[in-house]
Amino acid sequence: MGAREKRPAKLKADEVLLITSGDLRLSANQACWPAQREMEEKLTAAFARKGFKLLRAHAYSEAEKHGFISSQRQGMEVFLNIHTRARLVFATAAWQYSHHVLPGLRSHKGPILTAANWSGQWPGLVGLLNLNGSLVKAGKKFSTVWSKDFTDDFFLNALDEWLREGKITHDLSHVHDLDRKKLPAESAELGARLARTLKRRKAILGVFDEGCMGMYNAILDDELLNPAGIYKERLSQSALVARMRKVSEAEAKAVYEWLIERGMQFNLGADPATELTLDQVLEQAKMYIAAMRISREFGCDAIGIQYQQGLKDMTPASDLAEGLLNNADRPPVLAEGTREELYAGGPLPHFNEVDECAGVDALVTNRCWTALGLDPSTTLHDVRWGEHYKGDGSSGPVDAFVWVLQISGAAPANHFVKGYAGARSERQPAMYFPLGGGSLKGVGKQGELVWSRVFQEGGKLHADMGRATAVSLPAEETERRWRETTRQWPMVHAVLHGVSRDQMMARHRANHVNIAYAPDAAMADKALAVKAAMLKELGVAVHLCGVGQ
Repeated sequence: MGAREKRPAKLKADEVLLITSGDLRLSANQACWPAQREMEEKLTAAFARKGFKLLRAHAYSEAEKHGFISSQRQGMEVFLNIHTRARLVFATAAWQYSHHVLPGLRSHKGPILTAANWSGQWPGLVGLLNLNGSLVKAGKKFSTVWSKDFTDDFFLNALDEWLREGKITHDLSHVHDLDRKKLPAESAELGARLARTLKRRKAILGVFDEGCMGMYNAILDDELLNPAGIYKERLSQSALVARMRKVSEAEAKAVYEWLIERGMQFNLGADPATELTLDQVLEQAKMYIAAMRISREFGCDAIGIQYQQGLKDMTPASDLAEGLLNNADRPPVLAEGTREELYAGGPLPHFNEVDECAGVDALVTNRCWTALGLDPSTTLHDVRWGEHYKGDGSSGPVDAFVWVLQISGAAPANHFVKGYAGARSERQPAMYFPLGGGSLKGVGKQGELVWSRVFQEGGKLHADMGRATAVSLPAEETERRWRETTRQWPMVHAVLHGVSRDQMMARHRANHVNIAYAPDAAMADKALAVKAAMLKELGVAVHLCGVGQ
């Protein structure tokens, strides 16, 4: 018989363990490590002031020059040495792959606290919300908290509660379950009719490589999707690359020239390792065309490209292609060998990073906004960061908490100030995008928004929905916020209606949020009502956030 496996030692009463997860890309983990180390030092000091020792459950790697868990297997090995009833803190200052630690967290029996620094730098808030959404889907109980420097009263009071009771209770009074009877009759009927049509004439989400970013919360079970009339076509990104090779240079140049004619700017250079080159842009144009053609062949109603492991080593970034797909006004793409324009007259909704929850949301938005005669251009964004802003905006004073909603370039130009004429493409950061490629960058135009998030919880589909306003901040404040986040990416300055910063963080089940514009507040309210009714009729549990009934 083999030797009996040694069990992890039980922790002392004043000891708490810390774990953290990182990227799969070594370059990203090394770049983000200084911020993570600084955050851990502040968090450790906060625990010490409460009389507790915060101990790392895994060591810094001298060979790799960082202290992140960087694979699912490594995470499983780390948890072999963690007592199942230990008090456990997951802390992050960077984007991270949740599946690195999810296996261990799912089987852990002690209190779990997830924590992030309030910073837009890498960003830990996005990583935190992804793990939180994954734990919610997994049905795993946990508590969560966030702080700029871990000395504020909000954090300290929450920490006291967790150390004392093993849980943190946040204010969720802004969340109200939808009462369909209180919706305007016309909106309720339109939404229900659109849902019945979708159930009868079913839709397909084209999924290019499911789940390779570790976003467990972004994968929806077929058993939940299918009753709503939505099915998946599972596609391979290798097929996308192969199809790109069949797109001619002339076709790619036509896309580029179409964008130039509309005033879009490309920050082109000569060094492909550090600068955006014309060759990279033309490859992105080929991806746009190839994605459209594959989508038509499989009859897809929306698609998601997962530009991460694998594809990042084969082609430039997918973000320019994604932003074009999401826009109602975009370069025409013809079926091979014909004059038939594919998906003419509107967007082919794209869900960035193959977030299937966002895909369902984009599909529903497309149906509702089209039925209402509105521009159906939509996108998801990261819930990146935010700060209170008080001062003059471009169209009046602003005194509110203003969120930075930001995604890696997949936002549609119709959401930007001046559209394509206000858009530019800049080379994506090399630590994430080794082969370059440009973003579709712009500033979100001022206007009324409907925001939403579809998610899976308790074996059912849910959707949180609310209203927001995109405000226009002075150019210097926009530039400051870009410096605090990722300056190559598009940005929307969003003020949520009736939802505070901490309420949003405590409730939101994902790193992503979907947005769509409406021409005025009354139409935004109507669009929200139609969309809520459609989701409800599809069998989704709808929750209105900050919106009373």
